[in-house]
Amino acid sequence: MNAPVKPVSAQKGFSRSAPSRRDVLVVAAVTAGGALLVGCSPMSLLGLGAKDVDFGPFGPFIRIAADGSVTVISKHIEFGQGNHAGLAAIVAEELDADWDKVKVEQAPANLKAYANLQQGVQGTGGSSAINNSWDQLRKVGASARFMFVSAAADRWKVAPGEISVKDGVMSHVSGKSATFAELLADAAKVKPPEAPVLKDPKTFTLIGTDRVKRKDTGLKSTGKAQYTQDVHMPNMLTAMVAHAPKFGATVKSFDATAAKAVPGVVDAFKIPSGVAVVAKNTYAARQGRDALKVEWDDSKAEKRGSDAILASYKALASGQTQPSGDLKWQVFDNHGSGPAPAGGKVIEASFDFPYLAHAPMEPMNCVAEIGGGKNKLTFGSQIPTVDQLNTGMIVGALPGSVEIETLFAGGSFGRRANFKSDYVSECVHIAKHVGGGRPVKLVWTREDDMTGGYYRPLVHHAVSVTLGDDGFPAHWKHRVVTQSIMKGSPAGGGGLDESAVEGAKGSPYLKATPVVDAQVILPDAGVPVLWWRAVGATHTAFVMEHMVDQLAKAAGQDPVAYRRALYVKAGANRHLAVLNLAMEKAGPSPAAGWTRGVAVHECFGSVVAQVAEVKLVDGEPRVGRVVTAVDCGTAISPGQIASQMEGGTCYGLSAALYGKVTLKDGEVEQKNFDAYRVLRMTEAPHVETYIVPSSGHPTGVGEPGSPVIGPAVANALLAMTGKATSSLPIVSA
Repeated sequence: MNAPVKPVSAQKGFSRSAPSRRDVLVVAAVTAGGALLVGCSPMSLLGLGAKDVDFGPFGPFIRIAADGSVTVISKHIEFGQGNHAGLAAIVAEELDADWDKVKVEQAPANLKAYANLQQGVQGTGGSSAINNSWDQLRKVGASARFMFVSAAADRWKVAPGEISVKDGVMSHVSGKSATFAELLADAAKVKPPEAPVLKDPKTFTLIGTDRVKRKDTGLKSTGKAQYTQDVHMPNMLTAMVAHAPKFGATVKSFDATAAKAVPGVVDAFKIPSGVAVVAKNTYAARQGRDALKVEWDDSKAEKRGSDAILASYKALASGQTQPSGDLKWQVFDNHGSGPAPAGGKVIEASFDFPYLAHAPMEPMNCVAEIGGGKNKLTFGSQIPTVDQLNTGMIVGALPGSVEIETLFAGGSFGRRANFKSDYVSECVHIAKHVGGGRPVKLVWTREDDMTGGYYRPLVHHAVSVTLGDDGFPAHWKHRVVTQSIMKGSPAGGGGLDESAVEGAKGSPYLKATPVVDAQVILPDAGVPVLWWRAVGATHTAFVMEHMVDQLAKAAGQDPVAYRRALYVKAGANRHLAVLNLAMEKAGPSPAAGWTRGVAVHECFGSVVAQVAEVKLVDGEPRVGRVVTAVDCGTAISPGQIASQMEGGTCYGLSAALYGKVTLKDGEVEQKNFDAYRVLRMTEAPHVETYIVPSSGHPTGVGEPGSPVIGPAVANALLAMTGKATSSLPIVSA
């Protein structure tokens, strides 16, 4: 990706401020198997029961075969984001391995060896895979390189500094050379250095080049990649579960007579989340579940519709309803003092965001073998440590003793990572009931996946900004009402839920405003919510960016120039750099008939600017060209970064245009893609990606591309029609 601009100064590695996933998951470990464990650190507690493993001379992240090929063990799951190639490239760069001979293998569940260094558990999320592994894997590769160079120096009786390494071959100025394969035995005897010397990034030959391409393309293109649905084991049963139509409802009674009469059905029984049907195949399990007669107790269920929930949020934001009990407003930004300028122009706006489904292409599924001396799970585990913990609690085993074989997964966007391991626990309960270690595959249908819980929360923002004499914000009042993702979790102690306000909190627009009064309130609702790709930025980016365009319009200023001035005021140099790069690459004007909108946002340590070109087709927005500029620190795989920006853009655009989950009397109305409209291939924009050169610590790319496109489109529509967008989705059903 060509981006001829001055590099942004190096940034430190990014990590989300607490209490976040790390705190939640670590606190969740205070019990294991139902017993309080005293005197253990969270890390050692979560790993209790794990077997000692001899990883070999090069440690847990590298295996080198007799032929000299290098296998990098990835502690992070691959579910479409392409991190395996980037992680392998970090090792290969420092090792100077032959990239064509580098393979990637998924790590088993082992917290001690494979913890996410930002989250304290083995897990993938928060756009942290490359970020948390950068220093760790550089040292791993450099250490192995030292071992091979030392072995060569000892064999040739020369100084190590006289030896160079390229593509897995050690060479000496005398003409002597040897491959990894030839020196493997000797290198394995060398003691690894405690502090290996790392390369100067200026000497990188692999990182930052288009050579870093995905290693799983062939497997996925030929159908050889194994997903959970591909798992077939001897004597395996398939299970489906009848879930309550309302969240919080429980089984009052059920009649399984008709279900058990279906050919192939083996059993039907109650589990904590509903009624399970196990059968010899998927078809029989589905038919058996459909034949069940279940009476639900919804006395404690959420019975409100989404419209009623939103109305209650608006009443809180406006002050029409006062919070009661433990519910209270919490400050997330408050600086400056004094009233708004008298006579200043006041711009008021409100924004409503619906519940959103994650809707990954692969619905939830899991294979469990419980009993007969086995506690094993086989599936696409996003946070193995938590899945081990929850499984251990169900079966009465220590977390580390639960074996997990992690497979590829067909997307997640946050759904496969939740505190309760909901679908995993469901599978474990069923397999425990079956017993004897007989494998059970739990299958969720698309309808199960759409209606079975965990959504991006419903959100309401109310904003009032008073402009000063210079046309820039002088007083900013902001109210956010939404469910808390963290509340009710093991670490949900009632403090500020950072995920509800990230992107608004710390915004350069608030930093540039002299007086800010920004608060959030987190009322309860019975709808299960969870992080969704880009989490809080999915709504805060829209509010902040669309609000700024409305302020620029009220001040009679160009929105791009207006942003630049605010970034200068806030000292937001990275924002300014990506905006300038995006505008440079967008060119002077769009094609005839198209209108441009701009948006810039920072999340997960990266800053993204987008220029979207939009026109109306049959009354609906059609997005054509999207120019994206991203500052994500050191770019390990430029092509993969571009792919993530493209995928994130389409995912975010789909939600902004069409995404909406609604409840009627507490029940989800959208049960499949016929009702939950998503972006089609013919509607996908052409996305150009340009990367700001940087030698800084790598930051996230999996999520930062999603939240920017929505406000960019809304800003184009504002420029086109003069009308602001106050609620999503933009296109009504």
